[in-house]
Amino acid sequence: MGTGKGGFSAAGLRRVRDVLARHVESGRIPGLVALVDRGGETHVEALGTMRHDGGAPMRRDTIFRMASTSKPVAMAPVMALLDECRLRLDDPVEPWLPELADRRVLKRIDGPLDDTVPARRPITVRDLVTSTFGLGIDLTSPGSPIMSAIFERGVYTQGAEPTPEPDEWMRRLGTLPLMRQPGEHWQYHVSHDVLAVLVARLTGRPFETFLRERVLAPLGMRDTGFHVPADDIDRLPPSYAPDPKTGEFVVWDEAAGGRYSTPPAFQSGGGGLVSTVDDYHAYFRMLLRHGMHGTERILSRPAVQLMTTNRLTPEQQAARDALARDNVHVSFGQGLHGGWGLGMAVRTHRGDYASVGQFGWDGGTGTTAYADPDKQLTGILLTQVGMSTPDSARLIHDFWTTVYQAIDD
Repeated sequence: MGTGKGGFSAAGLRRVRDVLARHVESGRIPGLVALVDRGGETHVEALGTMRHDGGAPMRRDTIFRMASTSKPVAMAPVMALLDECRLRLDDPVEPWLPELADRRVLKRIDGPLDDTVPARRPITVRDLVTSTFGLGIDLTSPGSPIMSAIFERGVYTQGAEPTPEPDEWMRRLGTLPLMRQPGEHWQYHVSHDVLAVLVARLTGRPFETFLRERVLAPLGMRDTGFHVPADDIDRLPPSYAPDPKTGEFVVWDEAAGGRYSTPPAFQSGGGGLVSTVDDYHAYFRMLLRHGMHGTERILSRPAVQLMTTNRLTPEQQAARDALARDNVHVSFGQGLHGGWGLGMAVRTHRGDYASVGQFGWDGGTGTTAYADPDKQLTGILLTQVGMSTPDSARLIHDFWTTVYQAIDD
């Protein structure tokens, strides 16, 4: 337990454990693994069981589906390419992604797909890394023709069906008009999957191969990837998407024979990784150390600064704030962070217990990972309960409240 010297108080850590245990004992969260670190003092809690009806206990090395918590890690290969000048922020992406040339843009976000104007300019690398290239998941227009088309063409399926291989996925994406002019509007998710294709085409290798070489292997993240090998599949719990009406545990994905048991056709930078608390700790610790892992540099200091500070213009910020504020009943309060860097949220105002400058993100499968430069704090909480109900979101909020309460100096 903590001494309080630059770390956590013993009483505070007991509260973290008690609050986590209360969620498990409620019967709504079968199990979880949580890690908190402050100034090199690390504490891990593994509570509950792999399955909702019992079974093996959760362990520190349990593997979880990271969903959108993949985004901060999947951005690193892009930054490595920028560091090497193999990419430039303001270069058009057409040489690698010809499917995105000569875009048309909807006149109205909820209008028919053929009511368009030409894009004012080409899409650039900057538009992709800042999630402003013109297409994304728009929670404010769920029934619109463009959102329906994104789902119907398999550009975004939320895992309902497998995503096609990258060239076919890009072809489908290229049949859609943009929702917004390039560079104009922050929009969630789709840009991260485009970046995975861009990295693969630029390097001439699968996205995961380059990710492993430049990020995962140097950081010792051996349990992170786009599927779970057969000899580790017993470390992966089933993933549940509880019935929103009854709360009944519906299996969204089984481990053995499930969608993470074999390599996917599409390596989704937006949401495809599996990982463990210790692997993610290594990654966020590297970001807190401005790109260093021990004596080895993984990313340049300016690359990390770009990723972990707000990149939104005031206009984009206003739209993102409105989106977060007006959808708390849908998002269960997730995403109320202020700004967005590259691949992750960045807190721009003090809205809860976290410091301004805290960076990281959450995943719809019930995952959260953030680091706080001001407090030299990292926190990671992984569960097997998806956010079809508020249960895992509320657990995540309580985790962060207690982690910050546990700071003692």
